[in-house]
Amino acid sequence: MVNEISGSEAVRYAEWCIIKDNDKVPKYVKKQCGAWLEIAYGRDREAYIDGRTFRLICALLKIIIHPDVKKPMYYCMDGYAWLLITAALCTKSRSDNTLYYRTVLLEIARKNRKTFYAGVIFIIAMLTMERFGRAFSVAPDLKLSKELQEAIRKIIKSTPALDDSSIFKILRSEIRCIITDSVYTPLAYSEDKMDGKLANLFLADEAGCMDSYPVEAMRSSQIGLSSRLGIIISTEYPKDDNVLITEIDMAKKTLDGFRESKRYFALLYEPDDELIRDDGWQTDDRVLYQANPVSVDDRNIFDALLEKRTEAILYESKRGNFLCKHCNIRYKDVGVESYVDILKVRECRRAEDVGFWKGRRVWLGLDLSQTDDNTSVAMVTFDDENIYAKVWGFIPADSIKKKSDKENVDYSKLINDGVCFACGDSVIDYGFVENFILSLEKTYGVQIVLLGFDRYNAISTVQKLESAVNPITCVEIKQHSSVLHRPTKLLKEKILQKRFVYDENELLEINFSNARCTEDTNLNKYVNKKKSSGKVDCVVSLINAIFLCQIEMENASWSAQIF
Repeated sequence: MVNEISGSEAVRYAEWCIIKDNDKVPKYVKKQCGAWLEIAYGRDREAYIDGRTFRLICALLKIIIHPDVKKPMYYCMDGYAWLLITAALCTKSRSDNTLYYRTVLLEIARKNRKTFYAGVIFIIAMLTMERFGRAFSVAPDLKLSKELQEAIRKIIKSTPALDDSSIFKILRSEIRCIITDSVYTPLAYSEDKMDGKLANLFLADEAGCMDSYPVEAMRSSQIGLSSRLGIIISTEYPKDDNVLITEIDMAKKTLDGFRESKRYFALLYEPDDELIRDDGWQTDDRVLYQANPVSVDDRNIFDALLEKRTEAILYESKRGNFLCKHCNIRYKDVGVESYVDILKVRECRRAEDVGFWKGRRVWLGLDLSQTDDNTSVAMVTFDDENIYAKVWGFIPADSIKKKSDKENVDYSKLINDGVCFACGDSVIDYGFVENFILSLEKTYGVQIVLLGFDRYNAISTVQKLESAVNPITCVEIKQHSSVLHRPTKLLKEKILQKRFVYDENELLEINFSNARCTEDTNLNKYVNKKKSSGKVDCVVSLINAIFLCQIEMENASWSAQIF
Protein backbone atom coordinates (compact mmCIF):
# COMPACT_ATOMS: atom_id res chain seq x y z
CA MET A 1 0.00 0.00 0.00
CA VAL A 2 2.91 2.34 0.68
CA ASN A 3 3.85 2.35 -3.00
CA GLU A 4 0.24 2.99 -3.98
CA ILE A 5 -0.29 5.93 -1.62
CA SER A 6 3.16 7.38 -2.35
CA GLY A 7 2.04 8.49 -5.78
CA SER A 8 -1.22 10.00 -4.59
CA GLU A 9 -2.14 13.69 -4.77
CA ALA A 10 -2.39 13.76 -0.96
CA VAL A 11 1.21 12.63 -0.49
CA ARG A 12 2.48 14.87 -3.28
CA TYR A 13 0.82 17.88 -1.67
CA ALA A 14 2.13 16.97 1.81
CA GLU A 15 5.64 16.51 0.43
CA TRP A 16 5.44 19.87 -1.31
CA CYS A 17 4.35 21.51 1.96
CA ILE A 18 7.37 20.30 3.93
CA ILE A 19 9.97 21.49 1.42
CA LYS A 20 12.41 23.43 3.58
CA ASP A 21 12.30 26.72 1.66
CA ASN A 22 8.57 26.60 0.90
CA ASP A 23 7.35 29.70 2.74
CA LYS A 24 3.90 29.62 1.15
CA VAL A 25 2.82 27.11 3.79
CA PRO A 26 2.48 28.00 7.52
CA LYS A 27 4.56 26.13 10.06
CA TYR A 28 1.77 24.13 11.69
CA VAL A 29 0.57 22.81 8.32
CA LYS A 30 4.18 21.73 7.72
CA LYS A 31 4.21 19.97 11.08
CA GLN A 32 0.95 18.15 10.36
CA CYS A 33 2.11 17.12 6.89
CA GLY A 34 5.34 15.78 8.31
CA ALA A 35 3.51 13.76 10.96
CA TRP A 36 0.98 12.36 8.47
CA LEU A 37 3.68 11.43 5.94
CA GLU A 38 5.22 9.17 8.59
CA ILE A 39 1.91 7.29 8.57
CA ALA A 40 1.72 7.29 4.76
CA TYR A 41 5.26 5.91 4.53
CA GLY A 42 4.32 3.07 6.91
CA ARG A 43 6.60 4.25 9.73
CA ASP A 44 4.00 4.98 12.41
CA ARG A 45 3.28 2.41 15.12
CA GLU A 46 -0.30 3.52 15.79
CA ALA A 47 -1.76 4.26 12.36
CA TYR A 48 -1.64 3.23 8.71
CA ILE A 49 -3.32 4.11 5.41
CA ASP A 50 -6.05 1.61 4.53
CA GLY A 51 -5.40 0.68 0.88
CA ARG A 52 -8.87 -0.74 0.27
CA THR A 53 -10.58 2.40 1.58
CA PHE A 54 -8.20 4.60 -0.42
CA ARG A 55 -8.97 2.75 -3.66
CA LEU A 56 -12.71 2.91 -2.97
CA ILE A 57 -12.57 6.65 -2.33
CA CYS A 58 -10.54 7.23 -5.50
CA ALA A 59 -13.15 5.25 -7.45
CA LEU A 60 -15.96 7.34 -5.95
CA LEU A 61 -14.13 10.58 -6.74
CA LYS A 62 -13.90 9.49 -10.39
CA ILE A 63 -17.69 9.10 -10.39
CA ILE A 64 -18.63 12.25 -8.45
CA ILE A 65 -18.96 15.21 -10.82
CA HIS A 66 -17.92 18.72 -9.85
CA PRO A 67 -21.09 20.83 -10.29
CA ASP A 68 -19.21 23.88 -11.61
CA VAL A 69 -16.45 22.54 -13.88
CA LYS A 70 -18.45 19.46 -14.94
CA LYS A 71 -15.51 17.11 -14.48
CA PRO A 72 -14.97 14.15 -12.15
CA MET A 73 -13.84 15.35 -8.73
CA TYR A 74 -10.76 13.13 -8.95
CA TYR A 75 -9.23 15.39 -11.59
CA CYS A 76 -10.06 18.85 -10.23
CA MET A 77 -9.56 18.87 -6.45
CA ASP A 78 -7.10 21.18 -4.73
CA GLY A 79 -4.08 19.62 -3.06
CA TYR A 80 -5.13 20.49 0.49
CA ALA A 81 -8.53 18.84 -0.15
CA TRP A 82 -6.85 15.61 -1.25
CA LEU A 83 -4.84 15.60 1.97
CA LEU A 84 -7.89 16.45 4.09
CA ILE A 85 -10.08 13.70 2.61
CA THR A 86 -7.36 11.03 2.53
CA ALA A 87 -6.26 11.74 6.10
CA ALA A 88 -9.80 11.89 7.47
CA LEU A 89 -11.24 8.79 5.79
CA CYS A 90 -8.28 6.51 4.99
CA THR A 91 -6.07 6.80 8.06
CA LYS A 92 -6.87 3.86 10.33
CA SER A 93 -5.79 2.67 13.76
CA ARG A 94 -3.54 -0.43 13.75
CA SER A 95 -5.14 -1.68 16.97
CA ASP A 96 -8.76 -1.97 15.75
CA ASN A 97 -8.84 -0.78 12.11
CA THR A 98 -11.22 2.08 12.93
CA LEU A 99 -10.76 5.68 11.81
CA TYR A 100 -7.59 6.92 13.48
CA TYR A 101 -8.40 10.60 13.69
CA ARG A 102 -11.23 11.53 16.06
CA THR A 103 -11.16 15.21 15.13
CA VAL A 104 -10.23 16.92 11.88
CA LEU A 105 -9.77 20.70 12.08
CA LEU A 106 -9.55 22.97 9.06
CA GLU A 107 -8.76 26.60 9.80
CA ILE A 108 -8.83 28.27 6.42
CA ALA A 109 -9.76 31.63 4.92
CA ARG A 110 -12.89 32.28 2.87
CA LYS A 111 -13.23 31.34 -0.79
CA ASN A 112 -11.11 28.21 -0.46
CA ARG A 113 -14.10 25.91 -1.17
CA LYS A 114 -14.09 24.52 2.37
CA THR A 115 -17.86 23.85 2.63
CA PHE A 116 -17.86 22.27 -0.82
CA TYR A 117 -15.14 19.78 0.15
CA ALA A 118 -16.97 19.06 3.39
CA GLY A 119 -19.92 18.06 1.21
CA VAL A 120 -17.68 15.64 -0.70
CA ILE A 121 -16.53 14.08 2.58
CA PHE A 122 -20.12 13.64 3.76
CA ILE A 123 -21.21 11.98 0.50
CA ILE A 124 -18.29 9.54 0.60
CA ALA A 125 -18.85 8.87 4.30
CA MET A 126 -22.55 8.17 3.85
CA LEU A 127 -21.80 5.74 1.02
CA THR A 128 -19.14 3.90 3.01
CA MET A 129 -20.15 4.12 6.69
CA GLU A 130 -21.71 1.30 8.68
CA ARG A 131 -25.43 0.73 8.26
CA PHE A 132 -27.82 3.11 10.05
CA GLY A 133 -25.11 5.71 10.54
CA ARG A 134 -26.08 9.27 11.33
CA ALA A 135 -24.34 12.47 10.31
CA PHE A 136 -25.02 16.04 11.43
CA SER A 137 -23.82 19.52 10.62
CA VAL A 138 -24.02 22.18 13.31
CA ALA A 139 -23.80 25.91 12.73
CA PRO A 140 -24.93 29.11 14.46
CA ASP A 141 -28.19 29.23 12.50
CA LEU A 142 -30.15 26.96 10.18
CA LYS A 143 -29.36 28.96 7.06
CA LEU A 144 -25.64 28.51 7.61
CA SER A 145 -26.04 24.86 8.57
CA LYS A 146 -27.96 24.23 5.38
CA GLU A 147 -25.01 25.52 3.31
CA LEU A 148 -23.52 22.05 3.67
CA GLN A 149 -26.85 20.44 2.77
CA GLU A 150 -27.02 22.61 -0.35
CA ALA A 151 -23.45 21.68 -1.32
CA ILE A 152 -24.30 17.98 -0.96
CA ARG A 153 -27.49 18.42 -2.98
CA LYS A 154 -25.66 20.19 -5.82
CA ILE A 155 -23.00 17.49 -6.01
CA ILE A 156 -25.58 14.69 -6.04
CA LYS A 157 -27.71 16.42 -8.68
CA SER A 158 -24.63 16.97 -10.85
CA THR A 159 -23.58 13.31 -10.66
CA PRO A 160 -25.71 10.97 -12.81
CA ALA A 161 -24.46 7.91 -10.95
CA LEU A 162 -25.75 9.31 -7.63
CA ASP A 163 -28.84 11.23 -8.75
CA ASP A 164 -31.09 8.24 -8.28
CA SER A 165 -33.77 7.82 -5.62
CA SER A 166 -32.49 4.30 -4.98
CA ILE A 167 -29.16 5.77 -3.85
CA PHE A 168 -29.90 9.16 -2.29
CA LYS A 169 -33.18 10.68 -1.22
CA ILE A 170 -33.08 14.44 -0.76
CA LEU A 171 -35.70 15.79 1.64
CA ARG A 172 -36.25 19.26 3.01
CA SER A 173 -34.89 18.50 6.46
CA GLU A 174 -32.43 15.70 5.71
CA ILE A 175 -30.63 13.62 3.08
CA ARG A 176 -30.85 9.84 3.20
CA CYS A 177 -28.45 7.32 1.69
CA ILE A 178 -30.58 4.32 0.77
CA ILE A 179 -27.59 2.00 0.24
CA THR A 180 -26.40 2.26 3.87
CA ASP A 181 -29.62 3.45 5.53
CA SER A 182 -27.65 6.46 6.77
CA VAL A 183 -29.09 9.93 7.35
CA TYR A 184 -27.58 13.41 7.27
CA THR A 185 -29.39 16.20 9.17
CA PRO A 186 -28.45 19.90 9.36
CA LEU A 187 -28.85 21.39 12.85
CA ALA A 188 -28.93 25.02 13.97
CA TYR A 189 -27.45 25.98 17.34
CA SER A 190 -30.03 28.75 17.65
CA GLU A 191 -32.99 26.41 17.16
CA ASP A 192 -32.04 22.79 17.89
CA LYS A 193 -30.94 20.99 21.01
CA MET A 194 -27.70 19.15 20.35
CA ASP A 195 -28.07 16.64 23.18
CA GLY A 196 -29.62 13.23 22.61
CA LYS A 197 -28.15 12.76 19.14
CA LEU A 198 -25.89 9.87 18.08
CA ALA A 199 -23.39 11.21 15.57
CA ASN A 200 -21.12 8.84 13.67
CA LEU A 201 -19.98 11.93 11.81
CA PHE A 202 -20.47 15.61 12.52
CA LEU A 203 -19.34 18.88 11.01
CA ALA A 204 -19.12 22.12 12.97
CA ASP A 205 -19.19 24.82 10.31
CA GLU A 206 -18.06 28.39 11.05
CA ALA A 207 -16.98 27.30 14.52
CA GLY A 208 -15.46 30.73 15.08
CA CYS A 209 -18.88 32.17 15.92
CA MET A 210 -20.02 29.35 18.24
CA ASP A 211 -19.15 28.48 21.80
CA SER A 212 -18.06 24.99 22.83
CA TYR A 213 -21.53 23.53 23.51
CA PRO A 214 -22.43 22.24 20.00
CA VAL A 215 -19.05 20.57 19.48
CA GLU A 216 -18.92 19.02 22.94
CA ALA A 217 -22.53 17.83 22.65
CA MET A 218 -21.69 16.07 19.37
CA ARG A 219 -18.52 14.58 20.85
CA SER A 220 -20.43 13.33 23.87
CA SER A 221 -22.85 11.52 21.58
CA GLN A 222 -19.92 9.63 20.02
CA ILE A 223 -18.43 8.21 23.20
CA GLY A 224 -19.88 4.72 22.71
CA LEU A 225 -18.91 4.48 19.03
CA SER A 226 -15.74 2.67 18.01
CA SER A 227 -15.40 4.51 14.70
CA ARG A 228 -16.29 8.19 14.84
CA LEU A 229 -15.24 11.47 13.32
CA GLY A 230 -15.80 15.14 14.05
CA ILE A 231 -14.87 17.80 11.51
CA ILE A 232 -14.45 21.43 12.54
CA ILE A 233 -14.14 24.09 9.83
CA SER A 234 -13.91 27.85 10.15
CA THR A 235 -12.22 31.08 9.31
CA GLU A 236 -11.10 33.30 12.18
CA TYR A 237 -13.69 35.50 13.92
CA PRO A 238 -13.21 38.61 16.09
CA LYS A 239 -15.09 37.03 18.99
CA ASP A 240 -12.93 36.26 22.01
CA ASP A 241 -15.14 33.40 23.23
CA ASN A 242 -15.48 30.72 20.59
CA VAL A 243 -14.74 27.04 20.28
CA LEU A 244 -12.30 27.59 17.40
CA ILE A 245 -9.78 29.26 19.73
CA THR A 246 -9.84 26.23 22.03
CA GLU A 247 -9.62 23.73 19.17
CA ILE A 248 -6.69 25.54 17.57
CA ASP A 249 -4.91 25.51 20.92
CA MET A 250 -5.53 21.76 21.26
CA ALA A 251 -4.29 21.16 17.71
CA LYS A 252 -1.10 23.14 18.27
CA LYS A 253 -0.39 21.37 21.54
CA THR A 254 -0.86 18.03 19.73
CA LEU A 255 1.53 19.01 16.94
CA ASP A 256 4.03 20.42 19.44
CA GLY A 257 4.00 17.11 21.33
CA PHE A 258 2.38 18.38 24.51
CA ARG A 259 -0.62 16.05 24.31
CA GLU A 260 -0.32 12.30 24.67
CA SER A 261 -2.94 11.46 22.04
CA LYS A 262 -2.05 12.10 18.40
CA ARG A 263 -5.56 11.40 17.08
CA TYR A 264 -6.16 15.01 16.10
CA PHE A 265 -5.54 16.10 12.49
CA ALA A 266 -5.34 19.83 11.83
CA LEU A 267 -4.58 22.00 8.84
CA LEU A 268 -4.10 25.47 10.33
CA TYR A 269 -3.83 27.91 7.46
CA GLU A 270 -2.93 30.97 9.51
CA PRO A 271 0.11 33.17 8.81
CA ASP A 272 3.23 32.59 10.86
CA ASP A 273 3.67 35.21 13.59
CA GLU A 274 6.78 36.75 12.12
CA LEU A 275 4.94 37.61 8.88
CA ILE A 276 2.36 39.86 10.52
CA ARG A 277 4.70 41.90 12.70
CA ASP A 278 5.33 45.51 11.74
CA ASP A 279 2.18 45.50 9.57
CA GLY A 280 3.71 42.78 7.44
CA TRP A 281 0.25 41.75 6.23
CA GLN A 282 0.14 44.97 4.19
CA THR A 283 3.03 44.02 1.91
CA ASP A 284 4.03 40.39 2.40
CA ASP A 285 2.25 38.13 -0.09
CA ARG A 286 3.16 35.10 2.01
CA VAL A 287 0.40 36.11 4.43
CA LEU A 288 -2.14 35.58 1.64
CA TYR A 289 -0.63 32.31 0.48
CA GLN A 290 -0.43 30.83 3.98
CA ALA A 291 -4.06 31.62 4.79
CA ASN A 292 -5.41 30.81 1.31
CA PRO A 293 -3.88 27.59 -0.08
CA VAL A 294 -6.04 27.77 -3.21
CA SER A 295 -4.46 31.13 -4.10
CA VAL A 296 -1.09 29.44 -4.67
CA ASP A 297 -2.32 27.99 -7.98
CA ASP A 298 -5.36 30.17 -8.72
CA ARG A 299 -4.23 33.56 -9.97
CA ASN A 300 -7.77 34.96 -10.09
CA ILE A 301 -8.26 34.36 -6.37
CA PHE A 302 -4.83 35.78 -5.56
CA ASP A 303 -5.51 38.95 -7.57
CA ALA A 304 -8.87 39.37 -5.81
CA LEU A 305 -7.10 39.09 -2.45
CA LEU A 306 -4.57 41.74 -3.48
CA GLU A 307 -7.44 44.09 -4.30
CA LYS A 308 -9.08 43.47 -0.93
CA ARG A 309 -5.76 44.02 0.81
CA THR A 310 -5.38 47.43 -0.83
CA GLU A 311 -8.85 48.41 0.38
CA ALA A 312 -8.06 47.19 3.92
CA ILE A 313 -4.90 49.32 4.00
CA LEU A 314 -6.77 52.43 2.88
CA TYR A 315 -9.98 51.98 4.91
CA GLU A 316 -9.88 50.84 8.52
CA SER A 317 -13.58 49.93 8.33
CA LYS A 318 -12.65 47.13 5.92
CA ARG A 319 -9.58 45.99 7.83
CA GLY A 320 -11.22 43.73 10.41
CA ASN A 321 -13.14 41.70 7.83
CA PHE A 322 -10.10 41.32 5.58
CA LEU A 323 -7.74 40.25 8.36
CA CYS A 324 -10.21 37.81 9.93
CA LYS A 325 -11.86 36.33 6.86
CA HIS A 326 -9.06 36.40 4.30
CA CYS A 327 -5.88 36.27 6.42
CA ASN A 328 -7.04 34.29 9.47
CA ILE A 329 -5.69 36.99 11.77
CA ARG A 330 -8.01 37.57 14.73
CA TYR A 331 -8.75 41.26 14.81
CA LYS A 332 -11.56 43.51 15.98
CA ASP A 333 -12.76 46.47 13.94
CA VAL A 334 -11.48 49.17 16.22
CA GLY A 335 -12.88 52.32 14.65
CA VAL A 336 -11.58 55.87 14.83
CA GLU A 337 -11.46 56.06 18.65
CA SER A 338 -9.37 52.96 19.13
CA TYR A 339 -6.55 53.17 21.64
CA VAL A 340 -3.92 51.01 19.96
CA ASP A 341 -3.91 48.37 17.22
CA ILE A 342 -4.22 44.95 18.87
CA LEU A 343 -1.74 43.49 16.38
CA LYS A 344 0.85 45.94 17.66
CA VAL A 345 0.06 44.93 21.24
CA ARG A 346 0.53 41.22 20.50
CA GLU A 347 4.00 41.89 19.12
CA CYS A 348 5.01 42.86 22.68
CA ARG A 349 4.06 39.63 24.45
CA ARG A 350 6.49 37.04 25.74
CA ALA A 351 6.29 33.70 27.52
CA GLU A 352 5.93 34.05 31.29
CA ASP A 353 9.28 34.54 33.02
CA VAL A 354 8.75 34.51 36.79
CA GLY A 355 12.48 34.73 37.46
CA PHE A 356 12.70 38.06 35.61
CA TRP A 357 10.88 39.85 38.44
CA LYS A 358 13.08 38.73 41.31
CA GLY A 359 14.77 41.67 43.02
CA ARG A 360 13.06 44.35 40.93
CA ARG A 361 11.37 47.51 42.17
CA VAL A 362 7.78 47.54 40.92
CA TRP A 363 4.81 49.87 40.79
CA LEU A 364 1.25 48.56 41.09
CA GLY A 365 -1.98 49.79 39.55
CA LEU A 366 -5.41 48.88 40.94
CA ASP A 367 -8.78 49.19 39.24
CA LEU A 368 -11.17 48.11 41.98
CA SER A 369 -14.61 48.18 40.39
CA GLN A 370 -18.06 47.49 41.76
CA THR A 371 -18.38 44.29 43.75
CA ASP A 372 -20.12 42.35 40.95
CA ASP A 373 -17.86 43.53 38.13
CA ASN A 374 -14.26 42.98 37.00
CA THR A 375 -11.29 44.09 39.08
CA SER A 376 -7.69 44.22 37.93
CA VAL A 377 -4.18 44.52 39.38
CA ALA A 378 -1.15 45.48 37.26
CA MET A 379 2.53 45.25 38.17
CA VAL A 380 5.11 47.17 36.12
CA THR A 381 8.81 47.92 36.21
CA PHE A 382 11.27 49.51 33.83
CA ASP A 383 14.75 48.66 32.60
CA ASP A 384 16.53 51.24 30.48
CA GLU A 385 13.77 52.45 28.11
CA ASN A 386 11.60 49.33 28.30
CA ILE A 387 8.48 48.90 30.42
CA TYR A 388 7.63 45.38 31.63
CA ALA A 389 4.17 44.42 32.86
CA LYS A 390 2.23 41.61 34.43
CA VAL A 391 -1.54 41.96 34.81
CA TRP A 392 -4.27 39.93 36.54
CA GLY A 393 -8.07 40.08 36.51
CA PHE A 394 -10.60 39.12 39.20
CA ILE A 395 -14.28 38.20 38.76
CA PRO A 396 -17.05 36.83 41.02
CA ALA A 397 -16.95 33.02 41.07
CA ASP A 398 -20.70 32.60 40.51
CA SER A 399 -20.65 34.89 37.47
CA ILE A 400 -18.21 32.96 35.27
CA LYS A 401 -20.80 31.53 32.87
CA LYS A 402 -22.99 34.62 32.89
CA LYS A 403 -20.08 36.94 32.15
CA SER A 404 -18.65 34.57 29.53
CA ASP A 405 -21.96 34.52 27.66
CA LYS A 406 -22.57 38.25 27.99
CA GLU A 407 -19.06 39.43 27.08
CA ASN A 408 -18.12 36.64 24.63
CA VAL A 409 -15.02 35.94 26.70
CA ASP A 410 -14.03 32.44 27.84
CA TYR A 411 -13.31 33.25 31.48
CA SER A 412 -12.89 29.57 32.39
CA LYS A 413 -9.93 29.33 30.01
CA LEU A 414 -8.46 32.58 31.32
CA ILE A 415 -8.72 31.26 34.87
CA ASN A 416 -6.95 28.06 33.82
CA ASP A 417 -4.27 30.20 32.17
CA GLY A 418 -3.62 31.92 35.50
CA VAL A 419 -4.37 35.45 34.28
CA CYS A 420 -7.75 35.69 35.98
CA PHE A 421 -9.06 34.64 39.39
CA ALA A 422 -12.59 33.76 40.48
CA CYS A 423 -13.14 34.91 44.06
CA GLY A 424 -16.17 35.35 46.25
CA ASP A 425 -19.62 34.20 45.19
CA SER A 426 -21.97 36.61 43.45
CA VAL A 427 -19.69 39.52 44.39
CA ILE A 428 -15.92 39.86 44.34
CA ASP A 429 -14.12 39.00 47.56
CA TYR A 430 -12.09 42.16 48.16
CA GLY A 431 -10.17 40.30 50.88
CA PHE A 432 -8.87 37.87 48.25
CA VAL A 433 -7.67 40.79 46.11
CA GLU A 434 -6.02 42.47 49.09
CA ASN A 435 -4.20 39.27 50.12
CA PHE A 436 -3.11 38.73 46.51
CA ILE A 437 -1.54 42.21 46.39
CA LEU A 438 0.16 41.73 49.76
CA SER A 439 1.60 38.38 48.62
CA LEU A 440 3.25 39.73 45.45
CA GLU A 441 6.54 40.64 47.17
CA LYS A 442 6.97 37.09 48.44
CA THR A 443 5.62 35.35 45.32
CA TYR A 444 7.76 37.24 42.81
CA GLY A 445 10.58 38.51 45.01
CA VAL A 446 9.83 42.14 44.15
CA GLN A 447 9.95 45.39 46.12
CA ILE A 448 6.67 47.31 45.83
CA VAL A 449 7.43 51.03 45.63
CA LEU A 450 3.91 52.47 45.30
CA LEU A 451 0.38 51.42 44.43
CA GLY A 452 -1.80 53.73 42.35
CA PHE A 453 -5.57 53.55 42.67
CA ASP A 454 -8.83 55.14 41.60
CA ARG A 455 -10.64 56.38 44.71
CA TYR A 456 -13.97 54.89 43.58
CA ASN A 457 -14.75 51.76 45.66
CA ALA A 458 -11.13 51.54 46.87
CA ILE A 459 -10.95 53.43 50.19
CA SER A 460 -11.49 50.39 52.44
CA THR A 461 -9.04 48.23 50.50
CA VAL A 462 -6.39 50.99 50.49
CA GLN A 463 -6.70 51.41 54.25
CA LYS A 464 -6.07 47.67 54.74
CA LEU A 465 -3.07 47.70 52.41
CA GLU A 466 -1.52 50.68 54.19
CA SER A 467 -2.09 49.19 57.66
CA ALA A 468 -0.85 45.67 56.86
CA VAL A 469 2.17 44.09 58.60
CA ASN A 470 4.22 44.96 55.51
CA PRO A 471 2.36 48.11 54.47
CA ILE A 472 2.12 49.36 50.90
CA THR A 473 2.17 53.08 50.23
CA CYS A 474 -0.87 53.93 48.11
CA VAL A 475 -1.37 57.00 45.89
CA GLU A 476 -4.72 58.19 44.59
CA ILE A 477 -4.72 58.81 40.83
CA LYS A 478 -7.44 61.16 39.70
CA GLN A 479 -9.28 59.60 36.76
CA HIS A 480 -9.24 62.68 34.57
CA SER A 481 -7.77 63.36 31.14
CA SER A 482 -5.43 66.00 32.54
CA VAL A 483 -3.81 63.32 34.73
CA LEU A 484 -4.15 60.18 32.62
CA HIS A 485 -3.09 61.66 29.28
CA ARG A 486 0.66 61.30 29.87
CA PRO A 487 0.74 57.62 30.96
CA THR A 488 -1.86 56.76 28.29
CA LYS A 489 0.36 58.39 25.65
CA LEU A 490 3.52 56.78 27.04
CA LEU A 491 2.04 53.29 27.02
CA LYS A 492 0.93 53.64 23.40
CA GLU A 493 4.33 54.96 22.35
CA LYS A 494 6.14 52.11 24.11
CA ILE A 495 3.87 49.56 22.38
CA LEU A 496 4.50 51.07 18.94
CA GLN A 497 8.25 51.20 19.66
CA LYS A 498 8.20 47.58 20.91
CA ARG A 499 9.56 48.80 24.23
CA PHE A 500 6.58 47.44 26.15
CA VAL A 501 6.81 43.80 27.24
CA TYR A 502 4.08 41.79 28.95
CA ASP A 503 3.80 38.19 30.05
CA GLU A 504 1.46 36.34 27.70
CA ASN A 505 -2.07 37.30 28.74
CA GLU A 506 -5.16 36.86 26.57
CA LEU A 507 -7.33 38.80 29.03
CA LEU A 508 -5.10 41.86 28.69
CA GLU A 509 -5.21 41.54 24.88
CA ILE A 510 -9.01 41.38 24.94
CA ASN A 511 -9.11 44.53 27.07
CA PHE A 512 -6.76 46.32 24.68
CA SER A 513 -8.96 45.38 21.73
CA ASN A 514 -11.97 46.83 23.60
CA ALA A 515 -10.29 50.08 24.63
CA ARG A 516 -11.49 53.37 23.13
CA CYS A 517 -10.05 56.83 23.79
CA THR A 518 -11.75 60.14 24.44
CA GLU A 519 -10.11 63.50 23.68
CA ASP A 520 -10.88 66.60 25.78
CA THR A 521 -10.83 70.24 24.63
CA ASN A 522 -7.08 70.40 25.35
CA LEU A 523 -6.47 67.33 23.13
CA ASN A 524 -5.67 65.17 26.16
CA LYS A 525 -6.60 61.52 25.58
CA TYR A 526 -7.60 58.85 28.04
CA VAL A 527 -9.27 55.43 27.91
CA ASN A 528 -13.00 55.91 28.35
CA LYS A 529 -14.75 52.95 30.00
CA LYS A 530 -18.21 54.01 28.87
CA LYS A 531 -17.24 54.38 25.21
CA SER A 532 -15.14 51.22 25.07
CA SER A 533 -16.62 48.14 23.42
CA GLY A 534 -16.16 45.88 26.43
CA LYS A 535 -14.20 45.48 29.64
CA VAL A 536 -11.00 47.53 29.89
CA ASP A 537 -10.14 47.17 33.59
CA CYS A 538 -6.79 45.51 32.82
CA VAL A 539 -5.76 48.45 30.64
CA VAL A 540 -6.94 50.95 33.27
CA SER A 541 -4.98 49.29 36.07
CA LEU A 542 -1.95 49.14 33.77
CA ILE A 543 -2.16 52.87 33.02
CA ASN A 544 -2.50 53.59 36.76
CA ALA A 545 0.71 51.65 37.40
CA ILE A 546 2.52 53.34 34.51
CA PHE A 547 1.50 56.76 35.88
CA LEU A 548 3.67 56.09 38.95
CA CYS A 549 6.41 54.32 37.02
CA GLN A 550 6.62 57.22 34.57
CA ILE A 551 7.45 59.67 37.36
CA GLU A 552 10.28 57.40 38.51
CA MET A 553 11.57 56.98 34.94
CA GLU A 554 11.66 60.72 34.43
CA ASN A 555 13.43 61.25 37.77
CA ALA A 556 15.98 58.60 36.86
CA SER A 557 16.55 60.28 33.50
CA TRP A 558 16.94 63.68 35.18
CA SER A 559 19.40 62.31 37.73
CA ALA A 560 21.47 60.68 34.98
CA GLN A 561 21.72 64.00 33.16
CA ILE A 562 22.82 65.84 36.32
CA PHE A 563 25.50 63.36 37.29
